Amino acid sequence: QVQLVESGGGLVQPGGFLRLSCSASGIIFSINAMGWYRQAPGKQRELVAVITSGGSTNYADSVKGRFTISRGNAKGAVYLQMNSLKPEDTAVYYCNVVAVAGIGTYDYWGQGTQVTVFS
Repeated sequence: QVQLVESGGGLVQPGGFLRLSCSASGIIFSINAMGWYRQAPGKQRELVAVITSGGSTNYADSVKGRFTISRGNAKGAVYLQMNSLKPEDTAVYYCNVVAVAGIGTYDYWGQGTQVTVFS
C-alpha cells in the first residue's frame, strides 16, 4: 500500500519561511514526477511546484522566486522550501507522486498539511 506523509506545515507571519517534507512508502513503480499542490478554502486545488525524474522543475507564477522544490535521496522524498511567505499562500498543501509502469500511470496523494500565514 502506497502512503505519502507530509510534514512541516504550521503558522507563520508574512515574510517568514517554512519547509515542507513528503516521505513515501510502498511505491514500487518508477517515479515520473513529484510535486506540491495547494488548496485554499473555497478554491480549486492548484499546482505549486513540480520536479521531474530528470530534475526539471516548474513553478506556479505566484511562487516563482520564493519557493524551491527539491528531491531527497529516498524514493518519493520531496521537499518544498517556502520563503517570503504571504497571506495568500495560506492553504492545505498536498504532496503528489506520479509513477509509471508500462502504459499505466499511478497518481498518489498525501493527506495534506496546513500552512497558515497571518499577520
